[in-house]
Amino acid sequence: MTRADQITAQDERFHPPTRDREGAEILDIDYYAPFLLNAVASAWGRQTSAIYRRDFGLGLTDWRVLAMLNIEPGITASRVCDVIRMDKAAVSRSLKTLNEMGHLRHEQPGADPRKRLWWLSDRGLQVHAEILAVALGCEADLIRDIAPEDLETFLKVMRQMLANIDPK
Repeated sequence: MTRADQITAQDERFHPPTRDREGAEILDIDYYAPFLLNAVASAWGRQTSAIYRRDFGLGLTDWRVLAMLNIEPGITASRVCDVIRMDKAAVSRSLKTLNEMGHLRHEQPGADPRKRLWWLSDRGLQVHAEILAVALGCEADLIRDIAPEDLETFLKVMRQMLANIDPK
């Protein structure tokens, strides 16, 4: 995108993502979408990760992997990475941890260990259900006082932003 395109795109906004300070253009972080996305994600991660570690001995990555295996049982680590958009090393570490804790089971249809298919074990399903209740409670706190129509618009916008930068 050229600078001219950026200026045109900014002109279409109610509030530009920059402001003037003594003749210099600076970011206005209250209107710069990447800052707000990152700030919310970081605060969310700190809050929920602390709860998951304290109550379940698991981190946020572990929860994301557990959730993905419940959504799509019998998938490969590579598929987990693609869907939750995490790097392979983090997912691999999480699978190892979860497996050692007895939360997973797997099959290896061929000789290649990278092609393992993963499921939640009975214990993993139980832990998933317990964390899900906590996660939904945290989400309820996050979206408290947001009108349902505003939340739907927000979710639609977030899906579009994701498609804009990482079409799958």
